[in-house]
Amino acid sequence: MLRERLSETLKTALKSREQRTVSTVRLILAAIKDRDIAARGRGNAEGITDQDIYSVLQTMIRQREESIKLYEQGGRLELAQQEAEEIAIIEGFLPKALDAAAADKAIDDVLAEIGAGSLRDMGRAMAVLRERFAGQMDFTKASARVRERLTALG
Repeated sequence: MLRERLSETLKTALKSREQRTVSTVRLILAAIKDRDIAARGRGNAEGITDQDIYSVLQTMIRQREESIKLYEQGGRLELAQQEAEEIAIIEGFLPKALDAAAADKAIDDVLAEIGAGSLRDMGRAMAVLRERFAGQMDFTKASARVRERLTALG
């Protein structure tokens, strides 16, 4: 389970005094805890699933990528490097990402499977993609690709 992996990584990093890993994993665990609390408020006593955790990790990566751009524009290269190191740590908890060709094939397969014919099917297509490829696909890019294909269809 992903939560156990995060806890073990934190323990190991604490013992070996890897400050960047310790701080990054603590940030991840805090974000998960926040989502768990919100889920409990909606009646989910067990907290969020691994798929939801993958979503949290991808969001954290996107935030850091945006920060890197801003730091580089501002000439703060040491902060950009710190963000890049955090991205590398976070990516270590995600499953191997699909390359562009594999993502396109997965999108085409899902669209064919659900019989998508117009933009009205976008929600169903994205739900299936999120369910099957959590942590393996950037859903912002996938959404654009799905929209492109559905627009061409209908």
